[in-house]
Amino acid sequence: MTHHFSWLDYTIFGVYLVATTVVGLMAGGKGKTLSDYFLAGRGVNRYVVAMTVLASLFSGISYIATPAEMYLNGIGFSFVLLSFFIATPFTAVFLMPFFYNARYFTAYHFFQDRFGLSVRLLASGLFILRVSLWLGGAIFAPALAIGAVTGLPLPFTILSTGLISTLYTMKGGMKAVIWTDVMQLGVLFGGQFLIMLVAAGMVDGGFAGAWDTAKAAGKLDLNFSLDPQARITVWAALIGGTFLNLVQMATDQVSVQRYLTAGSLRDAQRALWIKLWMFVPVFLIFLGTGFVLHAFYQQHGDPIAAGLIQRADQILPYFVITQLPSGLPGLLVAAIFAASMSTVSAGVNSLTSATLCDFYQTLEKDKVPEAVQVRRARWWTLIYGVLVTMFAFVISQFQTNLVESINVIMGVIGGPMLGLFLLGMFTKKADQRGAIIGCVVGLASSLYFYFHVSFLWITMFSAIVTMITGHVTSGRFAKPSVPHQ
Repeated sequence: MTHHFSWLDYTIFGVYLVATTVVGLMAGGKGKTLSDYFLAGRGVNRYVVAMTVLASLFSGISYIATPAEMYLNGIGFSFVLLSFFIATPFTAVFLMPFFYNARYFTAYHFFQDRFGLSVRLLASGLFILRVSLWLGGAIFAPALAIGAVTGLPLPFTILSTGLISTLYTMKGGMKAVIWTDVMQLGVLFGGQFLIMLVAAGMVDGGFAGAWDTAKAAGKLDLNFSLDPQARITVWAALIGGTFLNLVQMATDQVSVQRYLTAGSLRDAQRALWIKLWMFVPVFLIFLGTGFVLHAFYQQHGDPIAAGLIQRADQILPYFVITQLPSGLPGLLVAAIFAASMSTVSAGVNSLTSATLCDFYQTLEKDKVPEAVQVRRARWWTLIYGVLVTMFAFVISQFQTNLVESINVIMGVIGGPMLGLFLLGMFTKKADQRGAIIGCVVGLASSLYFYFHVSFLWITMFSAIVTMITGHVTSGRFAKPSVPHQ
């Protein structure tokens, strides 16, 4: 395969990396308190909150994998979009008040108030494990795809993504994360929209031709089966997708931390709705890109079948490098890096907040000065940045579909976590013993479901098992505090 990543592309790509670093370093300020470092002083505009939540959840995996899923498997996964219209009002109305009104720093503080410290530490530990693994994938997958079609060395792309985002997050905290998110959001979605338009112009019949090609290839066929083993069905995407979205929106410190930066509960709830309406056109653009790329390569020869690329996940970068004029590949590869860096910066900041607030502050007996805690936050940001970058090299040994891999990680660990939140918020009987037993059984069940059902159902099934087990076992083994008369 011939690469044409020119000197102009390298220049644009390099300038973007430098610009992102400078903006991140300048935007953060000094951040003298933990409220400044983790929550940007709790006064962020609701539109900015919506943008930073959206940017943090659209990783480089999303940028590459969503068009690839449409290209390879068709429209079925798109019904996940409708599940956001169920998960969003549920989160805004029923769950967000629990977090905001209590003035928490982390989502898992709720568990200490409801069940006790041990459940808080368990939940926060599971979050740290899940997001660390997820961030490793969020760094590796785009680096692999970009390296395969540009010739950029894989170690360079992994290290530059992980360490540059860690550098500015370490200095500026949440303010640096927010303003680089806003900058990267424009590059990310503007780049994807440009790719879709350019590709559509190269397809006979444009968008209509792409639609007809997809229909003829069976890419528009829908599966309404209730079989939980079917990879993607309408019901799995809609119902299972709702539970997957609730993991990210309602139990994930990456999202909850951003809600808490808003000036009021009402602003936080509005930010969630704004984010939903921003998400709709963005997701449709990603799907549209997959449509037109499928049509283009149906007319010009499939590069996977020809052996020019090895995986469908490489189809988007391959098109960018081989079909776009000099300059645009550099900009659009920068857009993929933008998505990855946005996710990494948001993730390591949230991992640090969970570590300091859920572990250090709850386990230390002596009161620690605020300045010392902020210094610790910066060091832990560096530690997590290095750790997830190392995970990216480890994950490089596995070969899985990107859409499936990120949702499996989400479901196996996130499902029991969601079950814990629902157990604590919507049942009165549940106690600490039941919560711990429910979570352990839920984790075991999620591993079972991983081998027996579609990746889209893992979260829902394991959350339900966690709730039922936690409710049934609560109080069952405890001795009554007052003897029966």
